[in-house]
Amino acid sequence: MTTALRTSQWARRFVFVGACWLVVWQAVVLVGVSQRTWILPALLGFVFHTVFGKAYSLVPTYFDRELSTTKLVPVHFVSAVGGTGFLTVGVHRSNDLLSTTGGLLWIGAVLVFAVTIGWSIRDNLTGSETGTSESKAQLASIDRFANPFMLIAFCYLLVGSSELLAVNSAVPPLFDGYPPRATHLLAAGAGGLIVFSVGFRLVPRFFSAPPPEPLAWLVLPAGAVAPTVLAASLPSGQFFVLGAILQASAVVGFGLAVVILFYRSDRRPVGFYGVVGGGFCGILAASFGILFAVDGVTPARIASHARLNLLGLLGLTIVGISYQFYPPAVGSFPLAGDRTATAAMGLLLAGLLVDVGGQLTASTIPSTAGQLTALLGAAVHLWLVSGLFYEQSH
Repeated sequence: MTTALRTSQWARRFVFVGACWLVVWQAVVLVGVSQRTWILPALLGFVFHTVFGKAYSLVPTYFDRELSTTKLVPVHFVSAVGGTGFLTVGVHRSNDLLSTTGGLLWIGAVLVFAVTIGWSIRDNLTGSETGTSESKAQLASIDRFANPFMLIAFCYLLVGSSELLAVNSAVPPLFDGYPPRATHLLAAGAGGLIVFSVGFRLVPRFFSAPPPEPLAWLVLPAGAVAPTVLAASLPSGQFFVLGAILQASAVVGFGLAVVILFYRSDRRPVGFYGVVGGGFCGILAASFGILFAVDGVTPARIASHARLNLLGLLGLTIVGISYQFYPPAVGSFPLAGDRTATAAMGLLLAGLLVDVGGQLTASTIPSTAGQLTALLGAAVHLWLVSGLFYEQSH
């Protein structure tokens, strides 16, 4: 089997496990675990497992290179799955041994990932060589601009994972051990910046529309700086306000870019609705970030902000993009097709918005109904991914 085929195989495994973690995440939210617990299957489980899988396939090609080897990918896979599981259970049960084990496994997985990608693109770290085809020559400048921000996102992943290990073990932290600092480094720094940088490369190609380049010049630098400012200044102060403004600018700018691409495109592939929904949720989440900075935080605002960012901006965007790589319409298993994909994204979005509304109004019934709806959407997404991957492997 060639390296390319092995890479594709492992990419599917990571994406499948990410879909499994999406279901686990919605289930543990429904049963009422703490936010500090459910963030782990959300961020480490769903977001980063999916990112890992597609990054092995995409990032080297964006730097006009090929993945040099897949020999360490199985180690990464086992360590990432195990690390997420041990951390989630350890934090939930306040078990230091499980949390430390999970943190060590997770940082090991991240290091393997960083070394594998870094070695593959070692002679083009600036990203000046983009692999942009002649037919897409008009995108070369934005491709060249976006590439370095992917590496900045991976740096955030390393630093955030180190801080996460410190928060959950006896390892000295980079900051002061305040858990939200690690969360912002990982969610906004790694997850958000990956979505922004890869998005400006992928989305215009998916939808055959010219991207609004000026927004890229705003979104990517702001999205690169803001997580550092936020992590260093949480939970309040003038620098926190600055970080909130920068992050809001990046998120709103990306949302606007998606809307503009939607308007410019003559195509309406099913995944685009997930990307548009993610951009919309990101704008809502950014408004909460500004509200934190100028009017303080409350538990309901914190929960709503986290859900809108993780399930909305990151989650829906990732699900939508995944349907471009793995089109549900090509499946021949029961319920395969674009309608089911639309249902999955619609259930996730509707459940999220109803849940947030319930959180903000302190209404238990709407919040629970929203969480049940989101869980159903996650299960439908897992069904589609499982069916497509099963058919591809037989």
